[in-house]
Amino acid sequence: MTRSRVRRAAVAIAVATTLTGAAACTSASGPAPEGSGTAPQARALAALRSAERSTHLARSVRVRSTTALGSLMSTKAEGALDWTDDLTGTLTITYTGGSTADLMRDLDSTSLETRYLQDAYYAKVGPAFARRLGGKHWIKYPYDYLATLGGGAGAMMADLMRTTTPNRSVRLLLASGDVRRTGEEQVFGVHTTHYSGTVSVSDLSGRSELRDQLAQAGVGTETVDIWIDDKDLLVKKVEKAATANGAMTQTAYYSDYGVRVTAERPPAGDTEDLRTLLKKPGGTAS
Repeated sequence: MTRSRVRRAAVAIAVATTLTGAAACTSASGPAPEGSGTAPQARALAALRSAERSTHLARSVRVRSTTALGSLMSTKAEGALDWTDDLTGTLTITYTGGSTADLMRDLDSTSLETRYLQDAYYAKVGPAFARRLGGKHWIKYPYDYLATLGGGAGAMMADLMRTTTPNRSVRLLLASGDVRRTGEEQVFGVHTTHYSGTVSVSDLSGRSELRDQLAQAGVGTETVDIWIDDKDLLVKKVEKAATANGAMTQTAYYSDYGVRVTAERPPAGDTEDLRTLLKKPGGTAS
């Protein structure tokens, strides 16, 4: 196993992490205009604004998700996240298909324990990967360093890693202004209301950060479906988009809002910093 493949795997972990809690393009700012659109649409927007507030104020949640990105990767994730202050939490990410899964299988690391802390993200690799890291089992991804890599893509990745929360999907749908109430459904025994919409990059002229993130990923439009329970909490979301790396689909389920979440910092002596890994001979910061 060459050093370049180890570094490719390290970058693949970062990409999978960015896609896990919410799809990689779900950051948005600012609500949709009050009273915009038809009366049914205005009511839907009002319901989503309430859901965005309630979900944000819940502060923590259990999450299960599946993500597919073209032939590059498919993953599933399960764990819990807290956003009382900065995002913290622990997730287990499993690579289930795609070329990235083949790479991670060679490194005995198709399933990873991952931890979000205030200043960095950590991923625990398997034995074969650890041997390539001099016996260390954790890779540290400092957010400030990630933001310097790959131009705007690195900054976007760092921002999404540290700010991805369930209410981001609601904000994205609000930002689109294209919201429809499609009916009532049961999601794992919970009564929910289903809302759907389409986000077009060309319609986001007033939200430059979100527009640039979508454009960076090669996204022209993205469809978003969310299911809100009777407590105005998000319980399910599905996002689909065509990207520069192929079709992206992500489904996530949220439960146990308010759950207690812990995430301990791994031992320093058992941790390889991404900065060190990329600066080794043959490394790359692209």
